[in-house]
Amino acid sequence: MRKAVFPGSFDPLTNGHMDIIRRASQLFDEVIVAVGTNTNKAGLFTTQQRLDLVTEAVADLPNVSVGAIAGLTVDFMQSKDAKYIIRGLRNCKDFEYERDIAGVNSVLAEVETVLLLARPENQNISSSMVKEIGKMGAKNMNQFVPPIVVKALEEQFK
Repeated sequence: MRKAVFPGSFDPLTNGHMDIIRRASQLFDEVIVAVGTNTNKAGLFTTQQRLDLVTEAVADLPNVSVGAIAGLTVDFMQSKDAKYIIRGLRNCKDFEYERDIAGVNSVLAEVETVLLLARPENQNISSSMVKEIGKMGAKNMNQFVPPIVVKALEEQFK
């Protein structure tokens, strides 16, 4: 069984994340979306809120589950008996970052990193950008995030 983990903070979950999750679900028998905390970024939603949002967003994907991650991704992967890390690439800056992380992960554990290129319509979407434009009152957030996340952002920025 090919089991993969897609780790991230998903704060918030974007359409780009969803595209990667959907595509990974077609490549692997099981995909676990591992929701963690990025200590380098200011959080918008709690871990539980992010878990709930991601769980609802992937409900139509039977081979996708969601879990909380604390600590190293490779340790989480070993606890789930997963051998593959899924990562999305938007640009060459993402590639350089992900290449370095993949190298470290392969030293820490026997894992393989699979990089999926962002579709053109998602290449400019980032959680940081979504948070920024959401704070500024942007309308039509559906082009950036799933409907459940649009509702959560509207509540958060009331």
